[in-house]
Amino acid sequence: MRIIIADSSAVVRAILDQHLSDYDDIEILASVSNASKAASYAKTDRPDIVIVGNDINEKTEQDSLKALLNEMKLSVIVLTDKPLPTLTFQKKIKVLDKPNLKSYSEDFFTTLIATLRELTNKNDSKQSNEENAKKGSFKILCIGASTGGPTAVAEVLQGLGKNFPYPVLYAQHIEVGADKNLASWLSETCTNIRIKLAENGEEAVPGTVYMAPADKHLIISYVKSNSHPVLELSNEEPEHFLRPAVNKLFRSAAESYKSSCLAILLTGMGADGAEGCKRICERGGWTIVEDKSTCAVFGMPAAAIELGGAKEILARPDISKRILSLVQVYDAEY
Repeated sequence: MRIIIADSSAVVRAILDQHLSDYDDIEILASVSNASKAASYAKTDRPDIVIVGNDINEKTEQDSLKALLNEMKLSVIVLTDKPLPTLTFQKKIKVLDKPNLKSYSEDFFTTLIATLRELTNKNDSKQSNEENAKKGSFKILCIGASTGGPTAVAEVLQGLGKNFPYPVLYAQHIEVGADKNLASWLSETCTNIRIKLAENGEEAVPGTVYMAPADKHLIISYVKSNSHPVLELSNEEPEHFLRPAVNKLFRSAAESYKSSCLAILLTGMGADGAEGCKRICERGGWTIVEDKSTCAVFGMPAAAIELGGAKEILARPDISKRILSLVQVYDAEY
């Protein structure tokens, strides 16, 4: 991604430039003192994103931001430690808290990188989502979640309507003994779709959600000629202290289904699922991760975005609609 940095402080510009330059896919096109200069550079250099760290209460900065956003159609991140004025273009900018000079920490750069990747993916998806996501070509839906997951998963499943055309495999970080209660609660909450705990050796059929039991990895043993997966419950070692691990499920699905795999990564703490999302993308599949605005914890989705494993980033209410669009189910029966 191509970036211009605009900040009146040469020290801040140097800090941002130094850290962002560590990423192979980030190119700093220019480092300037204000948004007006950024706009001048942008006319010829055409960045993907402009980072502005100046006080946007100033009219000159606001006019330059309007040009970047409305005329050049660029993405803008504003770093600020002041309340924002009421602006007509406010919804178009991403706003992050600007640290003081001693507080440019690893956490700040994790958030900044995740935001940069989110904007890059959104820009790419505007042009290529319909081209790259081969509608109707999917044969499996995988879902991964952790903290806040049950509510998020319930909302997504409810939006799928009845007679969903593919098997759904679901890995949720959960304590031993709580899995049966969760499966029961989901069944009562999502009456439009069948939900059960996965069993070793069973064939997963369309219109049913198979949830990984507590303390078991859920993976795909093999795929039958009818495209249905045969499931395996594995006692392999926990991955990063997690069993079930979303990564285990996603990697298995990526290898078994390749470009026919559709995966959703929802709210959760940590980074589980990020590497699995990247593997699915590498095999030609499609991934959707939950936007920060609706996550209980923006850990797992942020990690997937930073790793380059998110084809799309969507707020939770939009995810089921997008799934139905991708699998070409336009009139789901409710």
